[in-house]
Amino acid sequence: MAGRESLPLRRLKEFQPLNRLGDDQLVLLASRAERRTYGAGQRVVERGVRDGLDFFLVSGLVELESVDGRKSLIEAETEKALNPIARLQPRMYEVTAVRPCEILAVEQDILNQMLRSAPVDQVDMNSGEGFGGREGEAHELLMEFYSELRSNQIKLPSVPDVAWKVRRLVDREDSTAEQVASAISADPAIAAKLVRACNSPLYRGFSDVRNVRESVVRLGMRTTRQLVTVFSMREVFKSRQAALQKEMENLWRHSREVAALCWVLADHATRLNPEEAMLAGLLHDIGVVPVLVQAEHHPSLFSDPDNLRHAIRELRADVGTAVLESWAFPPAFIESVRHAEEWHHECREPEPQLTDVVIVAQLHSMIGSHQNAELPRFDQVPAYRRLGELELNASRSLQLLTEARARVDEVQQLLSIR
Repeated sequence: MAGRESLPLRRLKEFQPLNRLGDDQLVLLASRAERRTYGAGQRVVERGVRDGLDFFLVSGLVELESVDGRKSLIEAETEKALNPIARLQPRMYEVTAVRPCEILAVEQDILNQMLRSAPVDQVDMNSGEGFGGREGEAHELLMEFYSELRSNQIKLPSVPDVAWKVRRLVDREDSTAEQVASAISADPAIAAKLVRACNSPLYRGFSDVRNVRESVVRLGMRTTRQLVTVFSMREVFKSRQAALQKEMENLWRHSREVAALCWVLADHATRLNPEEAMLAGLLHDIGVVPVLVQAEHHPSLFSDPDNLRHAIRELRADVGTAVLESWAFPPAFIESVRHAEEWHHECREPEPQLTDVVIVAQLHSMIGSHQNAELPRFDQVPAYRRLGELELNASRSLQLLTEARARVDEVQQLLSIR
C-alpha cells in the first residue's frame, strides 16, 4: 500500500547517500519517491528481480534471507538501516517484514542523476582537501563513479570457487571431513597451503599432518573454512595495469598486517574466533579492489594520485559492503568493512565485535608505521574501551605490539604461504 505524503528533510538526511544531496534536491526527491507500508509477514523484496529501486527502511523490522539460507535482521533507525536494504540488483536477498514497516522507494535512475549534480560541499569538498583545486571536475567524476557503483556497472570481484564450495559444505550439518577435504583438493594450490599452515607454528601438533583430510581434522571445520577463504583472497588483489598492480600489492601488504594484528588482538582480548578476526582484517579494505580495477577505465582519476585517494576514501565502505553482500558473508563481517575507518564508531552489542578488533588493529598498524599524526586519542576511541581486558593506552599499545611481534610475524608468514 502506498502513501503520497513526503518525509521531512531531517529524516531523509539520515539515509546514505541521500545525505549527499542538497535541500532543494531532497524536496524534489521526496516528491518523486513512494512511501509503502507492509504488514508483518508480507514480502518486501523478491530475490532475483531487477526493479530499479532503492528501498530505505523508515520504520519497522525486516528479515533478509540470502540464497544459501543465511538470515539477518534490519531494524529502522539503527546503523544497519542507514543504507538501502538489499541494494544489489538482481536482488541477492528475499526481504520480509517481521513487524509492520514503512519503506521509502526511490528510483535508482533519479537518485543517480541527482548524485551527479549534488552540491560539492555535500561530499566534504569545501575543505579544499583531496582534489587539488579542480573541485568541480573531480566531484563530477566521483559522482559518476558512485553512480556506476549504485547501478551495478562496476564489476564486483567473485569469491573464489574453492572458498565458496568449502563455506557451503561447512555450513551444512551433515558434511564430513572427507567431503570438505575433497572440495579443497580440487584446488591443489590451496590444498598445499592448508597442509603447510597446519604444520606451521600456529597450528602444529605433536606430529606433522600429511594430507588435506588430516589438516581438516586437526584444524576443525570452522578454522578450515576461514583459512581456505584467507588463502584464496590473494587472487582477488590483482590488476592488469602495472601501476595499479603496485597499488594492489601495497593494499595486500597493509591488509596482511591488519589481519595479523586482528588475530593477535582477538586471541588476547576477546572470545572471538582468531581466524574469523584475521579474515575480517584481511577483508577490511576489500572495497578498494573494485575501485582500483575501475580506475583503469577512468584515466583522469587514475592519473592524479590525490583524486584516486579521495575516491577510495569516499567509496571503500560502500563498495566493500556491496562485495561482501554479494558473497553472502555474515553481517558481522559486513559491519566490520562498513565501519573499519570510523574511529568513533561504537557497536551496540555489549561484547567486543569484529568491528572493534579491526578498528583497533588498524590503529595499531598506523602506530607501528608512525602514521599516528591524525589519529584520535586512545580514550576517544570506543573500540579501545570495549577491548577492556587490554586496558589500552598509547604506551600499553606499543608494549602489546612488542610482546606480540613474534605472534604477528607467525600470522604474517601464514598469510605469505605460496
